[in-house]
Amino acid sequence: MKLNTSDTICALATPPGSSAIAVLRVSGKDTFQVAEKVFTARKKDFEIAKVDTHTLHYGSIAGKEDIIDDVLLSVFKNPHSYTGEDAIEISCHGSAYIVQKVLSLLLDSGCRMAQPGEFTLRAFLNGKLDLSQAEGVGDLIASNSKASHKLALDQMRGGFSKKIGGLRDRLMQFASLIELELDFSEEDVEFADRNALKALLEEIRAEVQVLADSFADGNVLKSGIPVAIIGKPNVGKSTLLNAILNEEKAIVSDIPGTTRDAIEDTIIINGLAFRFIDTAGLRETGDRIETMGIERTYEKIRQAKVILYLFDINETDCLEVKERMEAFKRQLGEENMNEKHFILIANKIDQLIGTPKHFKDMVEFECIFVSAKRKENISMISDSLVKAVTFDTEENGVIVSNARHHEALTGVLASIESIENGFSKEIPSDLIAIDIRQALHHLGEITGEITNDELLGNIFSKFCIGK
Repeated sequence: MKLNTSDTICALATPPGSSAIAVLRVSGKDTFQVAEKVFTARKKDFEIAKVDTHTLHYGSIAGKEDIIDDVLLSVFKNPHSYTGEDAIEISCHGSAYIVQKVLSLLLDSGCRMAQPGEFTLRAFLNGKLDLSQAEGVGDLIASNSKASHKLALDQMRGGFSKKIGGLRDRLMQFASLIELELDFSEEDVEFADRNALKALLEEIRAEVQVLADSFADGNVLKSGIPVAIIGKPNVGKSTLLNAILNEEKAIVSDIPGTTRDAIEDTIIINGLAFRFIDTAGLRETGDRIETMGIERTYEKIRQAKVILYLFDINETDCLEVKERMEAFKRQLGEENMNEKHFILIANKIDQLIGTPKHFKDMVEFECIFVSAKRKENISMISDSLVKAVTFDTEENGVIVSNARHHEALTGVLASIESIENGFSKEIPSDLIAIDIRQALHHLGEITGEITNDELLGNIFSKFCIGK
């Protein structure tokens, strides 16, 4: 991201369109000069350079001829602003016409339009946020559930950065002792107790491993917990999806094989985002298109954390369900099967003549009896989903939800493994020092102590304009 950070930038910080108010941001070295050109305060003898930071001022924005709007001007003086620069925010009425006129006036007065994420980029470059915290800002804006909001807020407030900083400091102490030995290599002295260093390295490796392993949960919490609805054709999968979502999302038909591709939608339950996937019915078929849909069903089963296996209670016995579960185990493998939470959904209870038998014997799997058509017992499914995937973030501490961070942590683990192998093989300290520097490099990538323009461009280009 090659940008001139000496420019004064402006952008609309609120969503475009008609609204009660709109907020426009300006940041840069000439911010107050621009404000003096466009803003007229109601208070006499107003000089923006003399007012305190973090203060509000009532006045108007005017062009060459006419007043555009009455506004509130928020003043933020460096370094006490989001970007670390002089900055203002103009709160005006949310008319698209007014916003466009004020933006045009700002551009004519010496500003340029900000690029996506440029305000946060400047905050990073000016030391107001580290790179991990900046990414937390983007995640906070994109959060759509209580769980993803908490993860992003913790990251933005520096919880993850403190953890990484602590690990880096301990590894740096480790590195300094090795480097000191290299300075006196001709004298063949050891400043570092090898057993103590090995113990320290083991502690660091264990902590990094916990962080890396937490990505499986963090990624799910951030993007939504995948739930696959599977079963034979015409057992009511699409009807169940519509009942859970409380809208007609999927086509419902008595014709088997109607759903030929996965249909997805998300719903928030108790602060957790669940991504429901209605899949093609599982059966033997000669239809090439339907066969492709069934293949995709198995792909979705592999990706899902929770699987709702739906069957018609009137046409299915306990033995058939057990055989199907055994088939899934063979298809997915024992380890993959154990990582998933299966919930059996016995549908069409509204058509039952007698009491279903034997299903109470299937203690290995939870079974819920519903009528998707009449929306009976649907809330029981929601309750079971929350119980199945509850994450105790307080107990587990910091949870990694960013793929870039996970990749860097994986690099740290690889470097530590090389260091430990070096100790066991008693290789020279200068070679061990190379692996230590590599581990420090990976940790530095997370917080932005090690970075490049390509990485910054990739991260901040995903932000909205105005943030």
